[in-house]
Amino acid sequence: MPDTPPPRTSDITMRFDGVSKQYPNGTLAVEDFDLDVRDGEFVSIVGPSGCGKSTMLKLVMGLEPMTGGTLEYTAEARTAASATGMVFQQALLLPWLNVLDNVLVPSTLEGRGNKKRDTPRARQLLALMGLSDFADKHPFELSGGMQQRVGIARALLHDPRILLMDEPFGALDAMTRDQLTMELLDIWERDRKTVLFVTHSIPEAIVLSDRVVVMTPRPGRIAAVVDVDLPRPRTLETINTPEFGEIAHHIRQVLDGTEVAA
Repeated sequence: MPDTPPPRTSDITMRFDGVSKQYPNGTLAVEDFDLDVRDGEFVSIVGPSGCGKSTMLKLVMGLEPMTGGTLEYTAEARTAASATGMVFQQALLLPWLNVLDNVLVPSTLEGRGNKKRDTPRARQLLALMGLSDFADKHPFELSGGMQQRVGIARALLHDPRILLMDEPFGALDAMTRDQLTMELLDIWERDRKTVLFVTHSIPEAIVLSDRVVVMTPRPGRIAAVVDVDLPRPRTLETINTPEFGEIAHHIRQVLDGTEVAA
C-alpha cells in the first residue's frame, strides 16, 4: 500500500514545502510538513490530539504565520476571489441573525450590495442542504446537524476553490455524522473542490478521501500518506468491505507506531 505522495504534476493546487510552526512560547506544533495537494483532491489529515492538524488549516487560511518552509499555490488558486472557505468544529452562527443571513455573513462583511447579489446563491445552498424551509429561523431553533449544514453553506457561498474543514462533524451524534458525511460526499462529487479535512475518525477519513495524511505526535510530522484506492461513488456500505478494513488497519498501525512509511 503506497505511503508516499504521488509524483508532482501540473495540476497541483497547494504545495507545502518544509512547513513548520513554532509558537512564541516555544511549542513546536508542526515540523517539516511536505505535501502536494492536487486540484479537486479530497485529502484528510488524521493524528493524535495536539499534533498540529488544526494548525495546518490555520496556516493555509493565513490565521497563523509559518515559522519555516513555504506554502505555494497555483496561479489560479492564488488569484481566485475568495479562494478558500472554512468550516469550523462548531458552526459559529450568529444567534441574532436568521439562517439566511448567517449564510450571507461573508457578503455582509463586504458590503450590503454584495449581500443583495449573493442572496440567490445563499438560497440555492440552503436548498442543497435541505434547509429551504428554515431560512427565517434562528440558530437556537435548529439541531446541531442543521446548524453545521448552515456553516457549510456559508463556507460555500463564494464558491471557493479550496475548502478547509476542521473536524466539522466531531460534536455530532453518530447518525447525524454519517448523514452529513454522505451529504458532503455528494457536494464534493458535484463540484470537485480541493478539500483539506481534519478528523480524528479513521473511517470518516477513508470513506471521504483520495488520500489520508497520517501525522505523528507533536511536533506534527507526516508519518505516512495513504492512498485510498476505493471506487467512487462511495456509500456507508463501503466501510464493510475488506479493502476498507485493510486501509483502516494500516492507518492504525502507523498511528500506533508499529508500521512506518518507507
